[in-house]
Amino acid sequence: MTTETQADAQTIIHGDCDERFSSVRDAFAANFSDGEEIGASVAVTVDGEMVVDLWAGKKDGHNDGVDSPEWEHDTIVNVWSTTKTMAATCMLMLADQGKLDFNAPVAQYWPEFAANGKEGVLVRHVMGHTAGLAGWTEPMTVEDLYDWDKTVGLLAAQAPLWEPGDGSGYHAITQGYLEGEVFRRITGQSIASYFADNVAGPLGADFHIGLAESEDHRVGTLRIPDLELGQAGVSEFTAQVLGNPLMDGSEPRQSEWRRAEIPAAGGHGNARSVARIHSALACGGSVDGVTLMSESGLDPIFEVQASGVDRILGEDIRLGIGFGLTSPSTPLPSERAFYWGGWGGSLAVVDLDQKMSVSYVMNRMYPTLDGDMRSAGVLMAAYGVVMS
Repeated sequence: MTTETQADAQTIIHGDCDERFSSVRDAFAANFSDGEEIGASVAVTVDGEMVVDLWAGKKDGHNDGVDSPEWEHDTIVNVWSTTKTMAATCMLMLADQGKLDFNAPVAQYWPEFAANGKEGVLVRHVMGHTAGLAGWTEPMTVEDLYDWDKTVGLLAAQAPLWEPGDGSGYHAITQGYLEGEVFRRITGQSIASYFADNVAGPLGADFHIGLAESEDHRVGTLRIPDLELGQAGVSEFTAQVLGNPLMDGSEPRQSEWRRAEIPAAGGHGNARSVARIHSALACGGSVDGVTLMSESGLDPIFEVQASGVDRILGEDIRLGIGFGLTSPSTPLPSERAFYWGGWGGSLAVVDLDQKMSVSYVMNRMYPTLDGDMRSAGVLMAAYGVVMS
């Protein structure tokens, strides 16, 4: 049912919410009434049906005063690493079509990649953050991220930072370039264009990896966090990896960032678009007559690639192919659930047992890489309904 709920004196919750999921609406509203949020959206699908589609607050996280425009139905923002779920979906689709083998060496598809002792790096190492290529060893600028050939060329030439396959180290930015170049070598098409043609387009999902200038007017501005990306980690090694290039969260304000293909961090969307795409995964690979992959094509997600404390995040996590799995740091209620999130607080969870997808997208960035209670509150509320 369409709802308008007063969260606080200045904030109205807009959108649609099945009354069974009123607790999700309440948890979402609490983020605003508690002063934790500026502008955000939340969406939940169950069995392919959009049961929650809500948005509220101010579109401009940098200016949340009375003169700031409202977050609207079609407002989108940069979701940072939640973009990884879209790139992973494309890689899973390619594998399901028999064109990609996760157990094959990366160099089988990308011969130059074998340089400097990387001939044994497998595609699954890239998908599970165990490839030892969490960052560049050559000094990088943000502008370098807009040069595809330079970014992938440097990764192909450098040596791994640790023994590939020996535990994980979050490939915050590099994973998308590694996946994208493998994808391009196999198909001749960029992963962003494939995603637009074969995922977002058929599903009618308003998610973009590389945003057209015509959509700029809909983009909400992120409030940058208190810490730069390189300061959000737990060690000197983390700072070196995440701090090259140095990023403070303001990058999506630049048109060059929005136009660029950055498959690990540059996607723009809202909760509705993320949940819509993931609803196909939650329903076994197909939804509303659109098939992304076979049901068995989802099986690799649950093949554990790393389990333990991540070198970069410092968290005890379990990683499958392209997604995180339930772990001590992320104790999801179902063993057949998987997730990822973005710098600052965006979150996407898919649960095959419940046929549910949950997404949270916002413009107020918290200084964390591993989520916060804003998204956790709406996620647990959704689980409270479907598991009751």
